[in-house]
Amino acid sequence: MAKAVALVSALCILAMASITHSHKVFKVEGEVYCDPCRVQFKTELSEKLPGATVKLECNNIDTKAVTYSVEAATDSNGRYSLQVEGDHENDICQVKAIKSPKADCSELMSDIVESKIECTENSGIHTDVRYANPIGFMTKESLPQCLSVLQDVLSDD
Repeated sequence: MAKAVALVSALCILAMASITHSHKVFKVEGEVYCDPCRVQFKTELSEKLPGATVKLECNNIDTKAVTYSVEAATDSNGRYSLQVEGDHENDICQVKAIKSPKADCSELMSDIVESKIECTENSGIHTDVRYANPIGFMTKESLPQCLSVLQDVLSDD
């Protein structure tokens, strides 16, 4: 009888741990900007993009099937905050820029369209907040003042 009680207790503990584990919530934060120099990195001419749409999507590593998806819009500072429910240890999760609020800055950057995020407790990160790299859009044409800005950047190196 004592063994049966111990077994039932152990199963209950495992079930509770499983439920707690599956209800893990991560917060993903990042920013979206407009690149008016078409260099695909932030410069002093880059602008924050309030109202831009981003999407976080997790795909299973083996099957590539979507396991989780959530969208959000950036705030007045071009920043977003997404909640990711569950532990996605067997997934690759990425935040992608989806839609720009500015018609003159709506071309997706080819190099930094998305930012990979670790959404698992087993990542070695000791906080539930994950910070994504900046992502964004480019203008169709570079601004004339970009040349001097980029020369300044190069001369600082």
